[in-house]
Amino acid sequence: MNEDFAARRTRARFHGRIENSERRCAEPGCEAPGEFRAPARSGGSSGADGPGEWRYLCLDHIRAFNSGYNFFAGMSTEEIEAQQTPYGGWDRETRAFSPNAGAAPRWADYTDPLDAIGARFARRAEQERTDGRPLSDGDRRALKLLGLDKDADRRALRTRYAELLRRYHPDKNGGDRTHEKALQDVISAYTQLKGRPAFA
Repeated sequence: MNEDFAARRTRARFHGRIENSERRCAEPGCEAPGEFRAPARSGGSSGADGPGEWRYLCLDHIRAFNSGYNFFAGMSTEEIEAQQTPYGGWDRETRAFSPNAGAAPRWADYTDPLDAIGARFARRAEQERTDGRPLSDGDRRALKLLGLDKDADRRALRTRYAELLRRYHPDKNGGDRTHEKALQDVISAYTQLKGRPAFA
């Protein structure tokens, strides 16, 4: 029982080991099992054509391979210094985890944390309609494009739509076709909003 535990512990201490491998070590003349995967000499990194090619090495040869690996090979002095700074790799912009990530108040602008929390909720309340009907971000963009307030009703929507049609449609503005893009945007915005619960 103790021998079995010791054997399992010995196997588990090598990360990436492929146990019971039928392959032989890829190094010429080596008869040991190839239990560790290493990039082929031509490069084993993934690319547009899928994963690269791999070769399988025994423990001794994978150790020799790893000792010859140099992360900084081919880098300029500036690139090496950039990688070695405490912030190396953190200079890239990351995606926001919340659609409202930009709307959060800056804590440094407030002396009292409760004021910051209150400002955040006040900002959210400003975006809601007085009748409580929901508006999506797309609805807000469409309203902005039409030049309407968030509390506009169905009548205001139709009135504004008719006004913009007269302004941009070539049949109504004397044949001026320079506003076709604006006309398409107006029609798209109206089509989106007219079926929304806020304008029912």
